[in-house]
Amino acid sequence: MEVFAVRTVIGATDRVVIVGAGLGGLACAIRLAAAGRQVTVLEREEVPGGRAGRLTDGEFGFDTGPTVLTMPDLLDDTLATVGENRADWLDLVRLDPSYRAHFPDGSTLDIRSTTAGTAAEIARVCGPKEADSFLHFADYARGMYEIEWNSFIDRNFDSPMDLLGRDLARLVAAGGFRRLGPKIASFFHDPRTRRIFSFQSLYAGVAPDRALALYSVISYLDTVAGVWFPRGGIHAVPVALARVAAKHGVDIRYGRTVTEVELDGSRARSVHTADGERIAADVVVLNPDLPVVYRDLLHRPLRRALRYSPSCVVLHVGATAGYGRIAHHNIHFGTAWRRTFRQIIDAGRLMSDPSILVCNPTATDSSLAPSGAHTYYVLAPVPNLTAGIDWASIGEHYADELLRTLEQRGYRGLNSAITVRHLVTPADWARAGMAAGTPFAAAHLFSQTGPLRPGNLAPGLDNVVFVGSGTQPGVGVPMVLLSARLAAERITGDQR
Repeated sequence: MEVFAVRTVIGATDRVVIVGAGLGGLACAIRLAAAGRQVTVLEREEVPGGRAGRLTDGEFGFDTGPTVLTMPDLLDDTLATVGENRADWLDLVRLDPSYRAHFPDGSTLDIRSTTAGTAAEIARVCGPKEADSFLHFADYARGMYEIEWNSFIDRNFDSPMDLLGRDLARLVAAGGFRRLGPKIASFFHDPRTRRIFSFQSLYAGVAPDRALALYSVISYLDTVAGVWFPRGGIHAVPVALARVAAKHGVDIRYGRTVTEVELDGSRARSVHTADGERIAADVVVLNPDLPVVYRDLLHRPLRRALRYSPSCVVLHVGATAGYGRIAHHNIHFGTAWRRTFRQIIDAGRLMSDPSILVCNPTATDSSLAPSGAHTYYVLAPVPNLTAGIDWASIGEHYADELLRTLEQRGYRGLNSAITVRHLVTPADWARAGMAAGTPFAAAHLFSQTGPLRPGNLAPGLDNVVFVGSGTQPGVGVPMVLLSARLAAERITGDQR
């Protein structure tokens, strides 16, 4: 592996204040504590987690953010910096199937926990030639991951010129800068497999036919490398990180809303809280959404306009009805495909024939609901707030429409079995501090990818560092955990 020298913050780094106890802020705090820094974390909520939060209603517990956990080795790496083992803090279950895809023709296809298992499933549903195509795709996606990881993902960039090197030539030769949709189509012939191995581009905020093929690495993580679920829900991850951080000397203060980063010329001197406290700092690390940080804490404009990912509506449902034909993660594809992306991304309209993610966590962990009941996390991609949709007026009606669609797709009797229902719309994401009302941050367009994505050193400031999905390397639990390592290295230098 090549070693890259990167810029670090200027001046003393003994006292670090981190704003936000999300996954990125907490993982960064652990790494800095391991490096001997005095770390204070300020979190406005009464619990850790940020976007990976928890909604509790009676005996029902819902994850409010991500439902998919890949690359648990990044958690291992974080905890190992302070001599801890993941098994002492988290109980992870590898999901099998990772996903179950439900198609309009009534067929289903499972993405299994092993490559051989998925190939056998594809052979059953689509035929042996398509299964062979999957094996070729798995090799290709694994190769893209190996090319990209050290040189383009797991490293800090100071300039786009840092991209130059042998691995850039390899990435170009592998077709990484072509479009993902056509690349997937070069492997698969069945429209069902084309969908299941390309829908992940929406995580990056881009339609498959416009996303770069280098984002096949997301498909690799989701469909080849494996998916895990922590008992207690994804929220158990930040809870564990917070406990580890506290054990190793990090001062986490909940219920503290930061209102300003105090600047003196090019240096941050302290942060101020809503209750009048001033906490001095040698370095300030900011975990909230990047555009909101600039607007509300640094009180300065972003140096560039960003284009944001589509958003989503999430419906948290507690119900007495259970369904034996579903898995933990279920993707229900509508008949339409390309049209749906044009509607939500280009036209700013709701999908007329939606593809919907339904997560059923109680299929794996029954403790998340009362005896005999189940939890469902229903997610539908929708335009972000730049589309001008009035969610206060249409939100509940749209939720009703989603439930009717699910009833038509096999969830018979769900609506009448609901005992708990909570709706989250783009307006709610905005109130929670997410720019454009999307939890998926800036879209991973070419101009917002790699070193072209906003960096983690604040321009013009000597000692302000960003962490989280708004900065490099990007969106998703693995990338956010990785952003913590990259942010910490801006303070301590490369400890690897």
